[in-house]
Amino acid sequence: MPYLASDKIAVIDLATGSVEELPLSEELLNSRIGGAAVAQALYAEHEEGDPLVLGAGLLTGTLLSGSSLGLISGKSPRTGALAHAPLTLYAGLEIKYSGFDYIVIKGRSAEPVYLWVHDGIADIEPAAEIWNADVWTATQEVRKAMGDELIQTLVAGPAAVAGSPLGQVMINFWASGDRFGLGSALAAKNVKLVALRGMGLIEINDPEAYVAACVGLLGELKSGGWAGKKGLMDLAAGLGEADFAAWLAPLAHRHRAGFNTPFAANTFVFLEGDPKELKEPAAPEPGVLLTDLDAPLSLMKLGLDAKEACAIIRDCAKAGLDAAGLAELAAAGGVKDAAGVRGLMSAGDAPASGPAGPFSPCAPDKAAFADFGQGGPEWWRRRMALAYVFGLDPVFALMSPQIDEAKLIELAEVGAGLSIAPATLEQVLSGLAG
Repeated sequence: MPYLASDKIAVIDLATGSVEELPLSEELLNSRIGGAAVAQALYAEHEEGDPLVLGAGLLTGTLLSGSSLGLISGKSPRTGALAHAPLTLYAGLEIKYSGFDYIVIKGRSAEPVYLWVHDGIADIEPAAEIWNADVWTATQEVRKAMGDELIQTLVAGPAAVAGSPLGQVMINFWASGDRFGLGSALAAKNVKLVALRGMGLIEINDPEAYVAACVGLLGELKSGGWAGKKGLMDLAAGLGEADFAAWLAPLAHRHRAGFNTPFAANTFVFLEGDPKELKEPAAPEPGVLLTDLDAPLSLMKLGLDAKEACAIIRDCAKAGLDAAGLAELAAAGGVKDAAGVRGLMSAGDAPASGPAGPFSPCAPDKAAFADFGQGGPEWWRRRMALAYVFGLDPVFALMSPQIDEAKLIELAEVGAGLSIAPATLEQVLSGLAG
């Protein structure tokens, strides 16, 4: 069995209701390494079934700082091309430990279903009762049915069910990095959600050496430019958006990181109650977790106040609608008030041009708090390709020059027992980034 892997691929054919288990071959790992590159190969192999592929990076779920990335890959309803959307928080971890390294979802179910992936088992369950439910309700119902609050869900909300090109794959209750409409691609298969629970184990090639390497790297990272900073407000300031902090600060309650990621890039804001209150709030859900900078920053630039903007983002989270895409649509149409923006939520439109390239623009288009000695679109695409192959949080990858290609090759050797020639890495990254 390969190290840092479960050695299994699940191929779920929704048209027939069958689940096939295939081995994760060493040949595939040797040629594609992991993450988006393996997903790209599996997509091509099953292209006749218009597949969506879930997976994780080679080093996802390990002691490597920032190793939180899972991904969903498929043809974007917005661009018509293969796209890779990041799944952070704890979703990537659950994919890695679910008992499958990759999950291929192809075909279309005759009836609404959800997928329950756990302990090396992939079940297809009926979803008629939750098909029209909002994202929050659907997640709560599945967790209640399974008796486990730690289940991670990837959900197609009402916007995706209605076929909106801005239908986003949601993670539990909050936005993912899907800017490609892959939530609508999931709903088009008659799949409401994928529920994930990772109770498996993965073996490390050389545990002592891998732990030592990761601990040493963390020491280097802690002296980086992001040290002492956290949340979207500090991230915005680091990217030159100084006005954002003052705009959002009155609502900010706490900051949250993804699995094993030292920089807490997500900020929870209160819409009801005192954001400074630390005890359990009286309201069942007093606010919203902001999981990327684009949506609130774009709504701020439309002229909305923070409370109006965050309330729209919360409603988008329930509906499974890409709030950043909604803000882009509003800007293109000259809409600059909260009521007008809300009016676009059911319009069924999308911005005229979808994201350029295969990687989500939810990660900033330049380095944050760091000097990599280079920049620009080509550099950004290569950095994203590296993150999506090895399993790094894309935002953290843009603030950590210490995690370079040579270091990841070294960690792959120590942790996964995978010898990666520089020429192989070059071929893999070029094949993803173009």
